[in-house]
Amino acid sequence: MDSDQGSATVWAVGAMAALCAVFFVVLAMGHAAVTRHRAAGAADLAALAAADHWSDGGTVACARAGRVARAQNARLVRCAVQGEISDVTAASEDGLFTSEARARAGPPGTEATGQPIAEASVAAAAPERAGGGGLPASLRSGRGSPIAVRRPGS
Repeated sequence: MDSDQGSATVWAVGAMAALCAVFFVVLAMGHAAVTRHRAAGAADLAALAAADHWSDGGTVACARAGRVARAQNARLVRCAVQGEISDVTAASEDGLFTSEARARAGPPGTEATGQPIAEASVAAAAPERAGGGGLPASLRSGRGSPIAVRRPGS
């Protein structure tokens, strides 16, 4: 009687289990990356929206940023507006993964300043009607000056 009979089946099942585990890990990493990119995109767009409406006041600008973040299936965590510069943090949640991203926007030349921005208003966290547009028609403010966006730390 041969003692090795059927051992190939055991090795094949073990190899398939290992491949399934590797596939699951790669799939999870991809899902986490998508969640991170979604948060970064929402933060960028929300910062641009807040910077575009800075002249309406911090509360209105942050409310607009909140609408834009919700339109991107994210939520506004933090919003601060000082002068023409907005500093926004947005979070995206999808399944097991949650990711936050921060973005600053303002006129060219102001994006490189690492100056902290005092909290202006997080009133944008108040619920508003979902689905209402919030994306600026262009990436230019009403005063004709272009708006730049920069993620702090990059």
